[in-house]
Amino acid sequence: MGSSTELARAVVTALVEAGIREIVLAPGSRNAPLSFAVYDAEQAGLLRLHTRIDERSAGFLALGLSKTGSRAAVLCTSGTAVANLHPAVLEAAHSGVPLMVVSADRPARLRETSANQTTQQVGIFGPLVTTHDIATAADLAALAALGADAAGPVHWNVQLDEPLTPTDRWTVPAGLARAARPSGAPMRPDEDALVAAIADGRRTVVVAGDDAGPLARVLAERSGSPLLAEPSSGARTGTHAIRTYRLLLGSELAGRIERVVVLGHPTLSRPVARLLAREDVEVLGIRGRGVWSTPPHRVDRWLDPALDGAGSPTRPGRIPDSTGTEPGLGWLEEWQEADRSVGRQLDRLLASEEGLTPHQVAGAVARALPPGGQLVVGPSNPIRDLDLMVPSYDVGARRKVLASRGLAGIDGLVSTAIGAALGRDSSRDLALMGDVTFLHDANGLILGPDEPRPDLTIVVVNDDGGSIFATLEQGDPAYADPFERLFATPHRVDLAALCAATRTPHLKVGSRPELEQALANPNGGIEVIEAVVGRADRRELEERIRALRPA
Repeated sequence: MGSSTELARAVVTALVEAGIREIVLAPGSRNAPLSFAVYDAEQAGLLRLHTRIDERSAGFLALGLSKTGSRAAVLCTSGTAVANLHPAVLEAAHSGVPLMVVSADRPARLRETSANQTTQQVGIFGPLVTTHDIATAADLAALAALGADAAGPVHWNVQLDEPLTPTDRWTVPAGLARAARPSGAPMRPDEDALVAAIADGRRTVVVAGDDAGPLARVLAERSGSPLLAEPSSGARTGTHAIRTYRLLLGSELAGRIERVVVLGHPTLSRPVARLLAREDVEVLGIRGRGVWSTPPHRVDRWLDPALDGAGSPTRPGRIPDSTGTEPGLGWLEEWQEADRSVGRQLDRLLASEEGLTPHQVAGAVARALPPGGQLVVGPSNPIRDLDLMVPSYDVGARRKVLASRGLAGIDGLVSTAIGAALGRDSSRDLALMGDVTFLHDANGLILGPDEPRPDLTIVVVNDDGGSIFATLEQGDPAYADPFERLFATPHRVDLAALCAATRTPHLKVGSRPELEQALANPNGGIEVIEAVVGRADRRELEERIRALRPA
């Protein structure tokens, strides 16, 4: 058996050969052999190293890097350190992000004993993630290509015995080179066949959930259909995207929909969920990424040409006769005119509100995103507010909107945004999140003086608590007494002082002109703009917005 130093160098060699070019390291003693090997590989110019003191933040940093297409791995020590990676690993699994996880472990002889920092790490992430237990370089050689084209996370658990420090510096072999980055591109669909499958005269809308990709826009345009696209769908561009679709699904237009084509992972809108549950609507689907590709709604027919049996019904569907308005431009123009009407009403309503509203913050951020820019948006209200406020972006302008919609948790978003900014060469990097989400990963702002540091503007919508619950069942006036303590959770945190603790530039704004001015004048590096809004009337405001109908 070789030494732990030799095994660690073999692990790093394999990572580099597989095209891993970003390594996020959380320090520890048991993973010291891996740490030394990674350092030497960085010195040889083969990868970029990021060090974080908090494993949870480290995991989400690697997730953010991976979401942009960079090949990233996160390395940690044994014990609870591994468990702290679990939230990021679960998000990667459910959103189909290829994330490499490398944990250090005690040697097998210490397993099932009370040895320090020793627990059951094999399978620690559950049945959704494959764990490879590595004791020797031979175990490593037997593995298949590191899951370079994996549709989710892969876990390597490396047994490292003492001594844990090297006796020499690693002279990285001159022939060791990074593999070409795998394209990861799926089979290109036959767009003509897909359009033909929905060109039978039924009134159709295309729903584009998270990570749907540009195919959703293409299908909508070529079939003359309205496009109901979430901000992180990668499809919310062009003339067919309907800004206020969520509100229009409560109008009479929605009652005349006969078919829905679903791409990606739609999670934002209850009106969309109700539409997909209607028995009088045919639902066609194209499978998305993630460990569970079966959606919660029924699918009458799969259209994905890469799948066996694609194009055949999965259950008998009740398909109505096509009556009423002719499909094509007439159907689309109805949606476009209704969208313009409701959009004008929404803008007037928000402009009449006293003070800064969360929707205005989302709109200002959306307008500040330039061509080639990237926006990471948080869960709960911010992404839903953004959904109503995204302007009509041009096709091909390379604006990218990312969100962690696999499990839609609030954890790790600061680190995810930093990772995404480091992983993609963007003209501008922005992040939009709520105050509770920001506080949940305040550790993400802790970067050492030698760490790679992107230019990133983080806009925090601060309403001193969790206002998402005010818009849900829990926010009903009947539950007013326990609401603040159980759901709103006011925190009274001074965000300026918190940012000062990590030397992060901070600016507080309370009006739209102040916010727009701050967004137009970034200082460089990581900075925080705190947009102060109220939440006392959030439920009432949402009810007024939901009541808007085409004039």
